Amino acid sequence: MADTSDTRTPAEIEADIKRRRDTLAETLDEIGVRVHPKTIVGDAKAKVVSNVDHTLGKAYVGVNRVVSDVKAQFVSEDGAPRIERIVPVALVLVGVVGLLALGTRRRRG
Repeated sequence: MADTSDTRTPAEIEADIKRRRDTLAETLDEIGVRVHPKTIVGDAKAKVVSNVDHTLGKAYVGVNRVVSDVKAQFVSEDGAPRIERIVPVALVLVGVVGLLALGTRRRRG
């Protein structure tokens, strides 16, 4: 059988009850704040913003890497343009624009 004797004085017991009541009140207040709709909405917004920031950061890094890779194809390490690569691409672009212009003219005519 468990020992049920309590050696505390009534004042100590009352102080313990008051301390536990105060702690419980604080806990209930904290729970009330956590489950308040504004808190829930604010937490959800913060999470969405964090996820968007993270996604945009990853996208920026990816785009930056692609741009650097493309730039490396047309500019040498010392910063000089690579004419042997620029001219063929420019000719292809001029050809595509020309074909698009011809197609637009034929539709109007």
